[in-house]
Amino acid sequence: MELGVIGTGALTAAIITGLKSITDNSISVLLSPRNQDIAAGLASRHPDVRVASDNQTVLDSCDTIMLAIRPQIAHQVLPELRFRHRHHVVSLIATLSREEIAGLTAPAVSVTKALPMPMLAHRLGATIVYPPDAGVAKLFGRLGKVIEVENSSEFDALSVATATYGSYFKYLETIHRWLKEHGVRDGKARDYIASLFKALGNAPEMLPEKDFMHLAQDYATRGGINEQVLRELTALKVFDAVTERLDGVHRRITCDTHSRSNQVPRTETE
Repeated sequence: MELGVIGTGALTAAIITGLKSITDNSISVLLSPRNQDIAAGLASRHPDVRVASDNQTVLDSCDTIMLAIRPQIAHQVLPELRFRHRHHVVSLIATLSREEIAGLTAPAVSVTKALPMPMLAHRLGATIVYPPDAGVAKLFGRLGKVIEVENSSEFDALSVATATYGSYFKYLETIHRWLKEHGVRDGKARDYIASLFKALGNAPEMLPEKDFMHLAQDYATRGGINEQVLRELTALKVFDAVTERLDGVHRRITCDTHSRSNQVPRTETE
């Protein structure tokens, strides 16, 4: 299989790095020249990764096309390209609907949305795929868990969860900073926090019969320090604020998608 990629940024680099870490890898990759430093670096490290002269060469050479460009430039870049009926388009552009991508890549009829995460470089994490597609699931299944969804509303809701990455690390940074202010050396504080939350992250898979609220109750022993922090943060409506922020991201995703989907799509013939 030769995978063509339009857009060569950090996420593309993560996917290719993960794929090339697999011993029995039979996937070759043809990259668009955008972001020459990343593209050249990937090509220099992997003999079956090449850089095309332009975006159209990627399309002319490959049947499976992964779109990894920023949504702000999608309407500029994609209409300039000649897609074919044979192309299977896999869009990683989170805020553009499948219908919008289909309009921009006509006459290609096979269009799949996927939302991978940067940790796929280490073959960790999950990718959501809509609609279910055996080939796309197999591709990303090499890199971690694949969650296939049946409808766009479910995909959009799951996409909102990816807006919490930065806040998660800010939470860890807050604990890290507090430890340093109380005399714990930087390296020790970081190692402890990383190990602590890695172990906590495994709890849902180790105890699949328990939902997150029951896990919170298990760890918040009555009268203990976990219960104290949980109770005080709840009283401050911190978790209500998180819910409101998720609602805001959801409105942004769904409203932007709806407004663009009402535009007349581009159509082309073979």
